[in-house]
Amino acid sequence: MPEIDGLSALARGAYLSPFTRTHRLLARVAAGHAKPINLTIGDPREAMPAFVPDRLGEAQALFATYPKIRASDDLRGAIAAWIGRRYGVAGEIDAAREILPVSGSREGLFFAAIPAAGRKRVAGQPVILIVNPFYQAYLGAAYATNCEPVFLNATAETGHLPDLDALETDSHLLARTVALYLCSPANPQGAVADAGFIRRALALARRHDFMLFFDECYSEIYTGDPPAGALAVALATPERFQNLVVFNSLSKRSNLPGLRSGFAAGDSAFLETLAEVRNMIAPTMPGPVQHVSAAVWSDEAHVAAIRAAYRAKFDICDQVLGGRFGYARPAGGFFLWLDMSHLGGAEEAALTIWQAGGVRVVPGAYLAEPDRAGVNPGRAYVRVALVEDAATVRQALERVVLVSA
Repeated sequence: MPEIDGLSALARGAYLSPFTRTHRLLARVAAGHAKPINLTIGDPREAMPAFVPDRLGEAQALFATYPKIRASDDLRGAIAAWIGRRYGVAGEIDAAREILPVSGSREGLFFAAIPAAGRKRVAGQPVILIVNPFYQAYLGAAYATNCEPVFLNATAETGHLPDLDALETDSHLLARTVALYLCSPANPQGAVADAGFIRRALALARRHDFMLFFDECYSEIYTGDPPAGALAVALATPERFQNLVVFNSLSKRSNLPGLRSGFAAGDSAFLETLAEVRNMIAPTMPGPVQHVSAAVWSDEAHVAAIRAAYRAKFDICDQVLGGRFGYARPAGGFFLWLDMSHLGGAEEAALTIWQAGGVRVVPGAYLAEPDRAGVNPGRAYVRVALVEDAATVRQALERVVLVSA
């Protein structure tokens, strides 16, 4: 099999983001309503913490100095303390060695592929395993490092998580694997990996010596019990954080996507290498942003309010959607993953919903890729982002029901 030249594909602009593709699909038709509603991008609109502007003002002088690549002791300490409180592991995280602040989790997820691809020698082209559907940074990272992306379909039949039983049997694939990207709560399905699933994925990574990159960006948006955390699962093993890096950010937790503030935590040896990679080529987090971030990680009141707002929106989903389109309240995240196969699938449904109802959604096929058998797990779905206020969400869903029945 010839090697996949993903870097060339990126350089030629051959790969388009799902949002560019959605724009091009819908730009050729007029909205079917005088007041269009855009529910495509997961851009949270709830209130950010009220103290953010004041904290920025306190640290204005830090704009005059280069920020440290590992960020301030205060920020790393605040992140370590938050992990301790959130997952019941207070005092177990080494803030100096096991925490690396990054300029948003996307930046960390992307740059982590570089040391992952370099740390393990393989016969043939290295492989990066990607949960499918996926966050586009995972695929960009695979292409930029000229690794072969192999997509692990997460479908209703597998609980919207990859089938680890099937993966474990493919020893040749695992021998070439340098990293596995997983996300819990999943984007877009909202499925949550329990501790047993995380433990199995981590054991697989250690057995075949690849990195497990665990994306917990939506960890604080849930409708029932708090999702399990990979760091807490790893701490119960003798190897501690070996082969594991967890990523999180303030974008979804705290409605601060414009702050570009997140962290990578876990395997200290890997983070040391990643820090040096970032020191060469990555953006550093400005000092005032570090100061604000430490305060935000230390506050939980605003997070509870945000979570309550999303629960209210899911109450509306329960009322308006009922059991239509395969809907069931997801365990986490703020997306709907709706089965629109009766409208012809992803693209046809997105066109219908826009043309007849004036609601813009993302075709599920654009958020996934065909697996090795040629199956795109998003081909029947659309993704709906519940980022608008509750009244707008209700109006949008009522239109979707009306035009999709």
